[in-house]
Amino acid sequence: MMIRLVINRVISAMMNVSFCFAVIVTVSVLVCTTNGAPGPNIPDIEKDPQYWNDLAKRSIMKRFGVLQNNNKAKNVILFVGDGMGPTTVTAARILRGQSMGMPGEETELEFEKFPNVALSKTYNIDRQTADSAGTATAFLSGVKTNYFVIGLDSRSIALDCESQHGTEVETIADWAAAAGKKTGIVTTSRITHATPASAYAHAADRYWEGDVDTQSITGGCRDIAQQLVDDNKHFNVLLGGGRRTFLPNTTRDPEYNTIHSKHRLDGRNLIKEWQDDKQNRSYSSAFVWNKKQFDEVDPYNTQYLMGLFEPNHMQYELDRDTTDNGEPSLAEMTKKAIQILQQGDEGFFLLVEGARIDHAHHDGLAQKALVETLMLEDAVKEALKLTNTEDTLIIVTADHSHVFDIAGYAYRGTDIFGLVEPVDPTEDTTDKKPYSVLYYGNGPNYQEPRQNLSEVDMHDKDFAFPAGVPMPWETHGGEDVAIYADGPMSHLFNGVQEQNYIAHVMAYAMCVGPYSYDCRRPSDKVCVGSAGSLAFLPVMYLLVIALIVKTISC
Repeated sequence: MMIRLVINRVISAMMNVSFCFAVIVTVSVLVCTTNGAPGPNIPDIEKDPQYWNDLAKRSIMKRFGVLQNNNKAKNVILFVGDGMGPTTVTAARILRGQSMGMPGEETELEFEKFPNVALSKTYNIDRQTADSAGTATAFLSGVKTNYFVIGLDSRSIALDCESQHGTEVETIADWAAAAGKKTGIVTTSRITHATPASAYAHAADRYWEGDVDTQSITGGCRDIAQQLVDDNKHFNVLLGGGRRTFLPNTTRDPEYNTIHSKHRLDGRNLIKEWQDDKQNRSYSSAFVWNKKQFDEVDPYNTQYLMGLFEPNHMQYELDRDTTDNGEPSLAEMTKKAIQILQQGDEGFFLLVEGARIDHAHHDGLAQKALVETLMLEDAVKEALKLTNTEDTLIIVTADHSHVFDIAGYAYRGTDIFGLVEPVDPTEDTTDKKPYSVLYYGNGPNYQEPRQNLSEVDMHDKDFAFPAGVPMPWETHGGEDVAIYADGPMSHLFNGVQEQNYIAHVMAYAMCVGPYSYDCRRPSDKVCVGSAGSLAFLPVMYLLVIALIVKTISC
């Protein structure tokens, strides 16, 4: 393995040297010249066919330097862009490039550079277009399930408490913890929301987040916040929003000095109970609710960290209060989480969710959705700085898509938040009004007759982009989403896979859960008696029987 790694790095170094000149020329052209076509900074070099030939050859040569990493993964980090469908990734890529003064279409997001990519089929067992509860359960537990349920298999019935008993499934977080690994969750949603909750809870209704939601039902089901504190003491890091379901209706919120009277009625202060548990077990721990407190946490002397920065979801990045009384960014939370989880020899599992991509899309707020996507990319960059792909599997994916698209035949480099300029009269609209590059298939900004967008500031962060069907909020989309992966066993991500496959690859890479005793690698030798060689036992039995028969006959 070491020899292969050395060869890999030598090839990569040679490639870097041989293509250095081409990269310098390309960058200089991007900065210095344009071809005069509509759109900013279109590089002249792209008009040379040899540029595209060389670009493709470099991509081929780069693949030569990629060797399968069959190492056992010490760590796994799963990044989930909630609602980050293919169009969202494309539009965010263009926005990233345009923010740097380039046309944008040629840009690569950090996770798009990963060597292994697959597609994930997102449907729930009972729905063609999925929700976040069923999808998160699939990629965290390895079992597909129904719409609206969390941590349960498909024998459960949404909203039916009694149906959930006996249908609970274990998750990758459970398997990692059982193997002695540290575990953590980072999200910009409520920590009890669908995606993070699917890592630890079991509920026939994804919105049973506080006990007010479960007090009126029969069947003995407990709320999600209670399950997190009572049943999941192994989590070393819990960062997100959602204080309201952890505080009783007699306690004022530390930030807003208000009482959240409709979420926790049993008198339990789950934050204090979490703190008491860690203190009673002599662990160094911290609870924080603002950026100043968060920044003061020493990750190298903290074993457990809970940060709940809002009563509800955390703020959008474009609205985020960055003062001491505000909130950390997703990248900052990811960095500190990894630093805490790295304090140990057994490794860790970390779930990081860019949750508000989804929320922005539901309201038609494309600019906020794309900026949230770029914040997820920033978090991925932090993870890459702090880890080594030799022992850390990093996966970036989405739970589902949205009915969000890029329209028309806009000129290269057209402002991603701008209007399509028709190239010829046959591409003009029949009502003679311009239309936006970005639009939604349905959602809240449906207008009839159609709005004249030339009179609107589409760069306002709260501008809701046009929708084709009137709805109170935009819906998810049913198409496949991408899986980007790098690190141990990441080559297993290829082709088109069912979404539950993700959990199995993570478990197999770490040799935990269902793969604790069957974790063979291609280089392993098959030996009689090994857990992975059971398929050869019938052959051995036949050989033994034949030997006995021959001995008797002699």
